Amino acid sequence: MASTCPNCGKKLKWYNMKAECSECGVSIPNYNWEGRLEEDAQRSEKKFVSFYKTMNMLAYSIWGTKLRRLRIILSFLPAIGYILPWGYLKSDGESIGLDVIGLFTEGKSLINVFADFFANKGLYFTNMAYEGNSGILTFSMLSILFMVLSLVFIVIAFFLILFTFKHPKTKSMVVFDALSIASAIASAVVFSIGLGNTSSQTAVNFGTFSLYNISGGISWGIFVAIALLVVAFVANLLVAKAPAKSDEELEEERLAKKAEKEEKERQADIKKEKEREEAEKKAAEEQKRAVEEAKAKLEAKKNKKKKD
Repeated sequence: MASTCPNCGKKLKWYNMKAECSECGVSIPNYNWEGRLEEDAQRSEKKFVSFYKTMNMLAYSIWGTKLRRLRIILSFLPAIGYILPWGYLKSDGESIGLDVIGLFTEGKSLINVFADFFANKGLYFTNMAYEGNSGILTFSMLSILFMVLSLVFIVIAFFLILFTFKHPKTKSMVVFDALSIASAIASAVVFSIGLGNTSSQTAVNFGTFSLYNISGGISWGIFVAIALLVVAFVANLLVAKAPAKSDEELEEERLAKKAEKEEKERQADIKKEKEREEAEKKAAEEQKRAVEEAKAKLEAKKNKKKKD
């Protein structure tokens, strides 16, 4: 029940259960029902306009132009770079590759290193402290950390394409692309610094993995990964600098496409109706011709009988 009468404004008590106002007698549930229906219709229309506005901008931001469609593909390609080898450490004991699943390098892969690290974190930190936090283990783990950060930043950049669709000219993806590139370069630099200690540090324990007489180097995969990251960066930068359509323009295009579709459907209905009418007319003509032929045959038989 309403707290006040919509007609006279009288305050209603909780015990006023009747549908009619005790002051003016108007039916409160049915008061100005036409106006309320109109208001509901207007609210529904506004919601539909807002919905179409959101969907228009979502579709446009992701694949609305050739450049934006290309951007989605080029923003996904850097994922390939993280399954390629970024570096390797070989030794007379175990060998370790900065290769996520170990397809391209011998020995332990990054999956093995991650599993061992989370199972023996204390041992890793003890060994890093033993080498004064400046040895092969320390720099290799820092290199892996920068590699992970690079992956995190590029994943964020990719999903920002979806989450920031209301701002088609945003440069947030460009920022995270740049952070991803910087992290990948830092990973290579830090790993190279660690390799400089191989001559003075002949043995090191990566948790439970022991390395002796160590040698290593940067692998080709990191250059491919950085190249793919740069391509994604350029694609996002070009999209950010390219002109973008407004909500009004997108809605006009949607309405134009809708009108074109409806016109095609109308023309198709007209064509079907015309074909139906022609088919009925043809059927009627065939029926008429069949009747006339039957009458002619019957008349011929009658004439023949008369002659006989």
